[in-house]
Amino acid sequence: MAKNNKIRKRIFDIIQIGNKEDLPSFTFDIVITVLILLNLGVTIAQTFEQCNPIMPFLNTVEAVTVILFTIEYILRIVTADYLYPKRSPVWARISFVFSFFGLVDLFTILPFFLPFILPTGAVAFRVFRVVRIFRLFKVNTQFDAFNVILNVLKEKRNQLFSSFTMIAILTIASSLCMYGAEHEAQPELFRNAFSGIWWSVSTLLTVGYGDLYPVTTLGRIMAIVISFLGVGMVAIPTGIVSAGFVEQYTKMKTMATSEEIHDVHFVVSDLVSGHAWIGKKIREIILPPEVMVVAIYRDGVMLIPNGESVLEAGDRLILGAHFYEAEDDEILLSEITVKSENPWVGKQISDLDIRRKDLIVRIRRKKKNIVPTGETRIQAGDVLLMITGKKEA
Repeated sequence: MAKNNKIRKRIFDIIQIGNKEDLPSFTFDIVITVLILLNLGVTIAQTFEQCNPIMPFLNTVEAVTVILFTIEYILRIVTADYLYPKRSPVWARISFVFSFFGLVDLFTILPFFLPFILPTGAVAFRVFRVVRIFRLFKVNTQFDAFNVILNVLKEKRNQLFSSFTMIAILTIASSLCMYGAEHEAQPELFRNAFSGIWWSVSTLLTVGYGDLYPVTTLGRIMAIVISFLGVGMVAIPTGIVSAGFVEQYTKMKTMATSEEIHDVHFVVSDLVSGHAWIGKKIREIILPPEVMVVAIYRDGVMLIPNGESVLEAGDRLILGAHFYEAEDDEILLSEITVKSENPWVGKQISDLDIRRKDLIVRIRRKKKNIVPTGETRIQAGDVLLMITGKKEA
C-alpha cells in the first residue's frame, strides 16, 4: 500500500506543471505542450481540401495524441486525492472531473470517442474539439506575463464590470434613439427598437462596417454624438486595464527591491515508539519561536501539516527555522554532535555552560528522540538540536 501511494505521488509530481528542477516533470510539460500544438495543427489542417491526400496520416496523428491525452486524463483522476488532500479520495476525483481544467481535459477527448458511440452526432461533436486550446492555459499560468494579466483582470473586475454595464446601457439607448429617428425613413432596416443594436455596437466600438447607417439629418447628428461617446466608452476599460498593468509591474518591482531573503535551515526528526509527541496535534506540541513543522513524511508520502494534523508513530518531521533578526539579535537552528571528549558529557542540561540565548530543544540518541528537560544528562554521541543566538562581540 505504501509503495502504491509512493508511485501515485511520484506520478502526481510529474504530471503537475511548473517543477522545472524535476527533469521528468519538465519533460512531461514540454511533451504535453507539443502534443496540444500538434493536435490543434491537425484540427486546422483537416479543414483544408488540399490536405485530403494526407488525411489518413492526419487522422492517425489525431488518434495518437487523443489516446495520450486520455492516458493523462486517467492519471489525473487517479492522483486527484493529492490535488485535493483535504477531501476524501472519491470527492477529490469528483472535484477534479467537474473543475475547469477537468472539463477541458474531458471535452478534449470526448469529440474523438463520441462518434463511435453516437455516429449520428459526429459532426456536432467535432465542434467541441476547439475546447482543447484551453489546455494551453495550464502551461501559460506558469509564466509571469500570463499571471499578470489574470491578476489585473481579477483586481479590476469591479471597475471593468461597471464600464461594461455603461457600454451596454449606451448601446441600448443609442439603438432606441436611432430607431425613433430612422424608422420612417428606413422601415426595412430599422424595423423595431432592437434592430439598431448591430449599428450601435459597430458605431460605439468604432468599427463602422457601413452596412447600416442613418440617412436623416437627425439620425446623422445623433450618430456623430454616439460615435464620440463610443470612443470614450471604449477608452474607459482600456484605461482601467492599462492602469492595472502599471500597478502590477510597480508592485512586482517594489517587492523585488525591498524584500529580504533569509536562509531556512531544516532538521529531520523521527517519531519512534514512545515519543511524547505521538498522538498530539501540531498545535499542541511546544516548539521554540521561529521553529515550525514544515512537512511530515508518512508511509513514503509527504504531507503538508496544519494545526489539526495528528502525529503518529513512524512519522518523520521536517523542522524548519530561519534567521531571526531584531536589532542586535540573530537566532539560528543548528545540530551539534557531542563527542566523547566534549566537557558536556555526563552533565545535566541545567548545568551546561551555555548562554541565555541558547536552547536545546531536542536530543537524538541511538535512533530515539528525547525532548530534554533541565535534568536530562548529555551522553557521548548525542545529536543536539539547538537554537543558538548571535555570539557576543
